[in-house]
Amino acid sequence: MRTLIVTVAGTATRFNRDTNTEVLKCLYYKNRPEYSLLSQILNQSEDIDEYVIVGGYLYEQLETFVEEHLFSLKSKIKLVYNPFYREYGSGYSLLKGIEAVAEQADEIIFAEGDLFFDQESFEYIVRIEQNVLTINREFILSDKAVVLYIDESDGVHYLYDTSHKSLFVPEAFKAIYNSAQIWKFIQPKLLKEVVGSLSEKQKQGTNLEIIQGYFGRLTEGQYEIVPMKVWCNCNTVADYERVYTMLAR
Repeated sequence: MRTLIVTVAGTATRFNRDTNTEVLKCLYYKNRPEYSLLSQILNQSEDIDEYVIVGGYLYEQLETFVEEHLFSLKSKIKLVYNPFYREYGSGYSLLKGIEAVAEQADEIIFAEGDLFFDQESFEYIVRIEQNVLTINREFILSDKAVVLYIDESDGVHYLYDTSHKSLFVPEAFKAIYNSAQIWKFIQPKLLKEVVGSLSEKQKQGTNLEIIQGYFGRLTEGQYEIVPMKVWCNCNTVADYERVYTMLAR
């Protein structure tokens, strides 16, 4: 069984600077609801058996959108509420999503809910029988990039500055990438062990606490790095406008 977790709980402060009313950025669309980021993500593959969507901010909007515009997928969708979406970081949403995954799931894919990406790359992630780290081809900038680097011992490390000011790599590295913020876990038991070992402080941090905990336990050959052919993190309405023509094809 294959589960896709999508987290959409955040308050979308940067996105809502350019909207007339408060909106969940994953639900924002022009002309038709199927041009929303959430619809795009959920419709990228027919081989997903379960969708776990974790919300918080404007949760009622999410419930209504699923009911009215994602009816064909409703039997596969499990909505989960994160009550600490304002107080905690993004990691608690991923934690709640993992907790909600069906026991029989043997593969878990996680995608952040403000992404646009191409179907071909995502289908490859779905099909491959391997843990997956994804990367994109955009410049690594401290105000938006999630950095993935490989150390001299082939260890996996992530960096992200929540203040969007600067990034610091504390050691020598073999390779450095801009993460595409999609991951695949083929060892759900290990993933749940990582979640179970988190401290209270880590639970309140970013989702990289869980991701680092999982991939940091793997060795070279136990994961594949997959470059996304088309990818955009839609932090602002301008970002959405940039990908709209591709959404509306």
